[in-house]
Amino acid sequence: MPGTRLRRVSQGEPSAEAGPSGEDVTATLLAAARAGDGAAFSRLVAPLRDELRAHCYRMLGSFHDAEDAVQDTMDRAWRAVGRFEGHGSIRPWLYRIATNRALSLIHSRGRRELPTDFTAPGVSRAEVTWLEPYPDRLAAPSTARDPETHAMARETMELAFVAALQHLPPRQRAVLLLRDVLGYSAEETAGMLVTTVAAVNSAMQRARRIVAGLTPSNSQQRILADVGDAGQREVARRYAAAWESGDVETIVAMLTEDARYSMPPLTVWYEGHEQIRGFLAEVTGGRRWRFLATSANGQLAFGTYLWNDAAAAYLPAGLDLLVLRGRRVAEVVSFLDARLPAFDLPDRLPENSRGGDEFAVRPGL
Repeated sequence: MPGTRLRRVSQGEPSAEAGPSGEDVTATLLAAARAGDGAAFSRLVAPLRDELRAHCYRMLGSFHDAEDAVQDTMDRAWRAVGRFEGHGSIRPWLYRIATNRALSLIHSRGRRELPTDFTAPGVSRAEVTWLEPYPDRLAAPSTARDPETHAMARETMELAFVAALQHLPPRQRAVLLLRDVLGYSAEETAGMLVTTVAAVNSAMQRARRIVAGLTPSNSQQRILADVGDAGQREVARRYAAAWESGDVETIVAMLTEDARYSMPPLTVWYEGHEQIRGFLAEVTGGRRWRFLATSANGQLAFGTYLWNDAAAAYLPAGLDLLVLRGRRVAEVVSFLDARLPAFDLPDRLPENSRGGDEFAVRPGL
């Protein structure tokens, strides 16, 4: 993926614009929205909300900031729709608003990091804002029919790619996403960002070089994808069973030699079998865990639950996102502050809850 131009992640046109009469439906809704019909405006923009949120997440590295940016985009678009002069799809117009709202948030809130990637000089780790996971259930479905483009749609939401984007200057980040992910031309991108085509092309070249150096190569990416759905289910079953039984050696055996384990917002992280084994021995010893498989950022993830005597239930401990290399785990990012209901997971589990084979059939894997 990185190192060459990304293929466009095509989401297609929204349902209101699809089919033989799509243009007529759009024109009718747009005319009504311009006249002050809020319901018509909602119908017009609703099919685009998911893909706009995904775009803002790539820009911001935060699901919650992305939600704020999209809501602000919709508010601004509603106030300005009476002045909208376009006659076709409103998609580029909404992307222009959303991109500029995201740029404003980046300037006011700063970039987001993972503990393993923290490099900002002169900044205390206590001041850092951390990258957040993204619920797959809210990802815009790709309408691409060929497997390569469908895979690209998932890869541009993967944690490694989103983390790499955060190391780009904000406008380079916007240019890369608008050009290589969303497929807008240099001229269209320049119009959205109120700059020149030459500036867009220059930013594009620099952004590609930086991202290529921070993300897996194409060959590595294929290795990560080779496991397939059945392989993911088997990894999920074995990994969850080992955690729930406190089997540290089985967990370690599932890791690559260079595996990493981090736990934002904690700044400490571990690398390699020896360090991770010591950490696992500490957190599994004498504790009762339950793991529920889900997916986030297009990757295998688990809602983790720890038994609480006072509550007489398993309570949330975090969301563990796994990066697979074949059937082995290359990295675990345990988001300790993740809100599990956002990932279609319960906020507590009863004492008699089970794991094991149940995970092999959970949706989303």
